Amino acid sequence: MALYVYKFGGTSVGTVERIKAVADKVKKAHEQGDQIVVVVSAMSGETNRLIALAKEMQNQPTGRELDVLVSTGEQVTVALLCMALHDVDCPAWSFTGSQVKILTDSAFTKARIRNIDSDRMREQLDQGRVVVVAGFQGVDEFDNITTLGRGGSDTTAVALAAALKADECLIFTDVDGVYTTDPRIEPKARRLNRITFEEMLEMASLGSKVLQIRSVEFAGKYNVALRVLSSFTEGLGTLITYEDTKVESALISGIAFNRDEAKLTITGVPDKPGVASKILGPIAEANVEVDMIVQNIAEDETTDFTFTVHRNDYLRAKAELEKTCVELGARKVSGDDGIVKVSIVGVGMRSHAGIASTMFKALAKEGINIRMISTSEIKISVVVDEKYLELAVRVLHDAFKLDQETKL
Repeated sequence: MALYVYKFGGTSVGTVERIKAVADKVKKAHEQGDQIVVVVSAMSGETNRLIALAKEMQNQPTGRELDVLVSTGEQVTVALLCMALHDVDCPAWSFTGSQVKILTDSAFTKARIRNIDSDRMREQLDQGRVVVVAGFQGVDEFDNITTLGRGGSDTTAVALAAALKADECLIFTDVDGVYTTDPRIEPKARRLNRITFEEMLEMASLGSKVLQIRSVEFAGKYNVALRVLSSFTEGLGTLITYEDTKVESALISGIAFNRDEAKLTITGVPDKPGVASKILGPIAEANVEVDMIVQNIAEDETTDFTFTVHRNDYLRAKAELEKTCVELGARKVSGDDGIVKVSIVGVGMRSHAGIASTMFKALAKEGINIRMISTSEIKISVVVDEKYLELAVRVLHDAFKLDQETKL
């Protein structure tokens, strides 16, 4: 007997009809003799509606009370899904995050899971029931309701799969798997049958919206076989797992991009030890995350320091940098919030030379100027002007022949 964790997102349970369709899918799996745990999100749009209500009461809603409010969205879904399962004669039992005892820290609106008590779920599974659990939520050590942040239901599903030692965790979404890039930009994008945790982690961190990055981290840490597939069409989806050294890896697995980038530069900074800390320290204290960093040293013993931040943090970061400019006696601060980041990802980079050269030549041929470059063992990211985003993605997709199943 196999044990599977199914996760259905907001779109998949967005209407009564769709919840009934999910119930039919779950019933079929249950009738095959498998043990099934289902994790669900709130119905599509419900969390946004609840947050909007909170903001009508308070400009900056109190974290604890906001979590109490938004957690009700998933509670509605688990109850409705269980009703739908009962209606098709499939035994089912619902749990909120606190009833399962998904123990988290006390960081309201962005809590992290510390431990899961699987006993109550196993008790229901052993009685032949489908277990339906509210995603996105847990409880801290003081019995406060907490939520895991946007996309947190993915993390709930993976965490439950790890706790229950499930055979596989299936993430049902409105797409039928992980693609080489966004098919809305490149129609020739191809669904991947398989991708490694490392590659998926990079893709998620670089802008791919298929899975929440924390869920991929969790799956990799606890070796949970993860599969992304469609709620609406049949298919095997994409399996996310550890790299199989027996099978040669694709050179490049995919292209990710992020539109929400902004670039800041401080020029003429005295080139002395500790200058990077003096520049980035105030940025960190302002709770702004820095992504790519480039430092250039000039002949006059000064340095130009450039870094990128999320576009929403651009003005706040620029204000801090202008203060630092005065303190350090630097020349000026400049910025650009009309940039994007485009990245190629693939474990095949480890054993194959010439990847960067191919990337840069393809972009140069189309007159796309590279503003910044960042690399790791399995990815290369470039910053380009926003107007070139779609062209850059298509050009790189062609350059690495991602519409074909190319092997090393």
